[in-house]
Amino acid sequence: MLGGRRLYLVTPAGPGLVDLLAAAIRGGVDVVQIREKTLPDRELLPLLEQARELTRSLDVPLVVNDRPDLALLAGADYVHLGQDDLPLAAARRLGLAVGLSTHTPAEVAATGADYIGVGPVFATPTKEGRPPVGLGLVRYAAAHSPVPWFAIGGIDRTTVEQVVAAGAHRVAVVRAICEAADPEQAARELRAAVDAVAEVEAR
Repeated sequence: MLGGRRLYLVTPAGPGLVDLLAAAIRGGVDVVQIREKTLPDRELLPLLEQARELTRSLDVPLVVNDRPDLALLAGADYVHLGQDDLPLAAARRLGLAVGLSTHTPAEVAATGADYIGVGPVFATPTKEGRPPVGLGLVRYAAAHSPVPWFAIGGIDRTTVEQVVAAGAHRVAVVRAICEAADPEQAARELRAAVDAVAEVEAR
């Protein structure tokens, strides 16, 4: 399902979620993760269902962060877990495909997830307190990851070329699109940067 997917958006489930997702997808986002830490379940589930309706109509995989129960109820394609969250095997018992955050070479090499996030590559307030892993782990993942992977953490239009040059064919972003004045254009520029490197390497 993640074969040619290259631009992964992580977003909270705030007001205007569906409009944001629609704009980002028009710009080239082809995987969406909802990561919401503050809303109660009764408010979050309807938003997940709205996101699922949109992403399904546009053939875009939907990921729910950290909540396999809500991922299952919303009909999401994946649940995304951290290293200290529910074990992968437990999430799989619900019939879910699983993504996993990784921060070290050992975590990358040993993963049993369906895909991984590699980072945070650069410092980012969305992962406060976690030191950046730098481009070294990106290079390691490019050489050793056994599954599809997305570089994540502090990636925006000013840093994306460094990340793809280090070997990332897929990137995940948060603020670069969610906080952009024009999310569609921001997504289009990021996608173009990733696609350009992939096209050169395919020649």
